[in-house]
Amino acid sequence: MTYSGAVRVGGPADVHELTDLMISKVAVGPMDNNCYLLRCRATGEQLLIDAAAEAGTLLRLIGDDSIATVVTTHRHADHWGALAEVVAATGARTCAGREDVEGIPVPTDTAVDDGDTLRVGRVELTARHLVGHTPGSIALVYDDPHGHPHLFTGDCLFPGGVGNTHQDPEAFTSLLDGVEEKLFGPLPDETWVYPGHGKDTTLGAERPHLAEWRARGW
Repeated sequence: MTYSGAVRVGGPADVHELTDLMISKVAVGPMDNNCYLLRCRATGEQLLIDAAAEAGTLLRLIGDDSIATVVTTHRHADHWGALAEVVAATGARTCAGREDVEGIPVPTDTAVDDGDTLRVGRVELTARHLVGHTPGSIALVYDDPHGHPHLFTGDCLFPGGVGNTHQDPEAFTSLLDGVEEKLFGPLPDETWVYPGHGKDTTLGAERPHLAEWRARGW
């Protein structure tokens, strides 16, 4: 079936099958968080983006092959609620943005900086550090050699706007500047966006509204 990215808490995962990578999206927890399981098709190695909640749901999704890595996109508790249980069950190494490490109560094995490369099997992901929603939020870019890029944005970019900056004008400007410079600037309209909550989008669908977002201030 065609991937839509529409998932609901308690429902099945939706799977986006790419040439080199399989992306399974599942919704968990009271805040309807999205978690993404990435599987290298060549090696079978797996990486989880945000062990947000419902460890049992995530471990069933992961399956017997386990995971090598868990990446936490940012320090907010709804994005690491199941991290301790998932790490205990799998032995996965943990990664998070350097400036958010102190706010995540599970030890971080690898502090991630802007431009760092994370690997899942033979697939490479590039981290982009975005300041505003939190000090150390990271987005992950998979530049698919067989097609358009794929972008995991945590809570920094959604359909209709950037993440919550709690009515702080400086934080909002920082986040929107970062999103424009590091995501919309280098990446094409076809880039598929996988956010931390809710439905997917593309950069092309959101690009015409950047000036509108800046004018409204959120």
